[in-house]
Amino acid sequence: MSADIVVVGSYNLDLVLTVERLPAPGETCLSLSRGRSPGGKGSNQAVQAARCGARVAMLAAIGADPAGSEALQVWADAGIDGSSAPRLEVHPTGMAVILVEAGGENSIVVDAGANARLSPAHIEAATPLIAGARLVLAQLETPWPATRRAFEIARASGVTTALNAAPARPDLEEALLALTDILFVNEIEAAALAGVSDPMAAGERLLAQVGQAVVVTRGGRGAALFRRDETLVAQGAYQVDPVDTTGAGDAFIGAFVAELVASGDAERAMGRGQAAGALACASLGAVNSFADADAIAAFERAHA
Repeated sequence: MSADIVVVGSYNLDLVLTVERLPAPGETCLSLSRGRSPGGKGSNQAVQAARCGARVAMLAAIGADPAGSEALQVWADAGIDGSSAPRLEVHPTGMAVILVEAGGENSIVVDAGANARLSPAHIEAATPLIAGARLVLAQLETPWPATRRAFEIARASGVTTALNAAPARPDLEEALLALTDILFVNEIEAAALAGVSDPMAAGERLLAQVGQAVVVTRGGRGAALFRRDETLVAQGAYQVDPVDTTGAGDAFIGAFVAELVASGDAERAMGRGQAAGALACASLGAVNSFADADAIAAFERAHA
């Protein structure tokens, strides 16, 4: 199977506990409810892009365990090609424990598991898939050498590269940024990478280090798109009452890249991303809350 978008990233089994408030250090809290759902930034973004109509393939290392089989089923149900995802016998599938408080804010602890073993050799085995794509998307939940190799193959084939620099890492290697065409960061990540606290100044500084564009997401304050030799595009956020913000950033990126591949219009992609992110806040979990293309378009029309 060929794909328009190849996602090089993580898959985690998410265990979600709702609490009245996030516990302080040393404090024990009782959960109000619990749930489990597929997660991982890479997989989340792949599912949202697929729900927006893009042809997507997933390159994530998973374990030869029930959670790994569940990952393959999640991707199959979403129409995502998971045939190139390596299954590791020794290392278990990644897991995340997510605490969600009453106001929708969350705290997350991740055990990388098999995600930490994704290697350049795994990437090279999928060279035809990457070289035939239109965009390769990665995050920082998997080893940098694998991501760097994927971007090298993409660049050599004229394929656009997009990096979500999350979790925030101030020591992100310059070589990876130099191979990045489009950089996605939130305010915290932008500040960590650029070394300045103002997110708009950080966006300008980071633009000089990447090939095409920087997108800074700002939560309730919307998002900003920085491009060389073009006017800054700043869009406000949709006002919603969040139930759970888990996965909202992943929904934004997945919808953005799907629209970018479909239309080539980055400003339109910003709008789709904002709508997808807002809709993702309406219910618990990440993938379970992601909307499809029709729902996102209807939301945009209703809030125009």
